[in-house]
Amino acid sequence: MARFEDCLKRLDRVQRRHKSLSMPVAVAKKFGEDGAGKLASLVAYYGFFSLFPLLLVMVTVLGYVLVGHPNLQSDLLDSALTQFPVIGDQIEVSSLRGDAAALIIGIAGALWAGLGALQAMEHAMNDVWDVPIKDRPNFLISRLRAALMLLVLVIGIGGVVALSAVGSYSRRIGAVGNVVSFVLAFGLATGVFLLAFQVLPNRRFPWRALLPGALAAGAGFVVLQVVGGLYVSRVVKGASESYGVFAVVIGLLSWMHLLAQVVLFSAEINVVRDQNLWPRSLTGDDLTDADERALCRYAKVEERREDEDISMRLEDRIRAGRHRRSEQLL
Repeated sequence: MARFEDCLKRLDRVQRRHKSLSMPVAVAKKFGEDGAGKLASLVAYYGFFSLFPLLLVMVTVLGYVLVGHPNLQSDLLDSALTQFPVIGDQIEVSSLRGDAAALIIGIAGALWAGLGALQAMEHAMNDVWDVPIKDRPNFLISRLRAALMLLVLVIGIGGVVALSAVGSYSRRIGAVGNVVSFVLAFGLATGVFLLAFQVLPNRRFPWRALLPGALAAGAGFVVLQVVGGLYVSRVVKGASESYGVFAVVIGLLSWMHLLAQVVLFSAEINVVRDQNLWPRSLTGDDLTDADERALCRYAKVEERREDEDISMRLEDRIRAGRHRRSEQLL
């Protein structure tokens, strides 16, 4: 045990001296302190349930759009969509017809689950940026902001998926077209996440302060999109009807949970850089200035009234503790 503590102390001294090490350590530590993993699970939960109403809306809209176009319907049925277990078997030419009731139910379900996911992400962003409870938006403003961001995400992520899908046809468009499609997908994803990082927390920031996290989130989304495509083509398509259901559910939940974690981890990068919350202590014994600033920020989150100022009282206790430690050394 003593040997492990000595190794940890040596590692702590090394990472404090090198920004390339102390920055990732600080981001990972704040990610854990904020409970961002649990917040990502909540976002993934609502995001997973929003997919099925969206599929219902998609099929219903296609039923309206493709009326009188049997060739387009046949092309759709020959696409990768029909390779999904259960879902693919239910899509037939005769089933692609408009239905007002199905459209209303699908839109209502998608809005309910989508707004839940965006509100969970909004709450997570406020936690990541340590916004005090008294400064967080009320019921109406929170839902209006979530609805606006939901619209942007549907359009933006739909565009990213479409561009990434173009890249899958590399044999037809060539290597250059493949690279261009992924670059465009990365740029669009980065723009969507940059806007989300600005809109969702109840604070405004310079755009340049949010750009590093947006770049990381955009890259992570494109990578996960590629991995998801490989999973579908190599696992889901080859699975039987029964095992295919498990493959789809496990794959979707895992993909969404990973994406939510990537987005929140990218947001933590912005916070750590903007607030200079590095280097952090690995042992917890010798607190750095960044540790003390982080503790003050966490305390300030609990302020619920305008006349509260918890951070100042915590700063006084920290100064007193540092004074006592210096006296002991003397």
